[in-house]
Amino acid sequence: MITKRYVRVNMIRVKLLLSICILVALSTDIYAQRRAKSEDTEEVYKSFTSFGLTTNTNSGILGGAVFRRSNAIPGKLFGKNQYRYLAVELVNVRHPKELAQSFNTGARFVYGKQNYLFVLRPEYGREITLFNRHEDEGIAISAIVAAGPSLGFEKPYMIQRQVAGGQVVTTPLRVDPNSTQDPYEGFVGVGSFFSGFGQSKVVPGLHIKTALSFELSAFRENVTGVEIGFLAETFTRKIDIMAYAQNKSFYTSGFITLYFGSKK
Repeated sequence: MITKRYVRVNMIRVKLLLSICILVALSTDIYAQRRAKSEDTEEVYKSFTSFGLTTNTNSGILGGAVFRRSNAIPGKLFGKNQYRYLAVELVNVRHPKELAQSFNTGARFVYGKQNYLFVLRPEYGREITLFNRHEDEGIAISAIVAAGPSLGFEKPYMIQRQVAGGQVVTTPLRVDPNSTQDPYEGFVGVGSFFSGFGQSKVVPGLHIKTALSFELSAFRENVTGVEIGFLAETFTRKIDIMAYAQNKSFYTSGFITLYFGSKK
């Protein structure tokens, strides 16, 4: 026999169940409305232009400069907005054995350094938006894959030496392992950075990079961000950066670029 208490308990359960269903329905509706609003306010731009300063594991604190531009292209990749990525980098590549020291004259120099390596890297690739900003909030994250030619400029490391008659001349440092002559004979200092560019040799190559770009700015039109990634590069021959050390034609590096720009 069904008691009044049993009916009352079941009625309470039914009411509780209905209340939960109503709350779930309301929550789902609110979530759907917020999601739709977010999609409506999601930031989508047609072009992005920026300039940046970069450092990498093969350079000093300031490794070089980068100019980049992204343009929206039709269609989506894996449901994400995609952009045509174009960039030009000019960087200085150092040998891991480089170490500045003082000569007995007090002049600072890098012992054994024969050449600088400057690399101009035009790049073409794709940028895919992984996470977009909503209105003026959050951080936009994009994935970048790009590749292109590398133009290596092997610039002589110029030193100043005193010759007969007390005259000081500026010449490239050349180390001959088969010679007993001291390559630093008459050394008094290092030549200016701009000397020797006319004697540079061009060494062609190729490179590819992958990166993640983090947009940190608080305004839609003005952009501040960080690009973090990995780069692999190969040249047609070994680059003679250092004497008394192993030189190579293939380089890998991790890099960080701080960029500033605008988008439309």
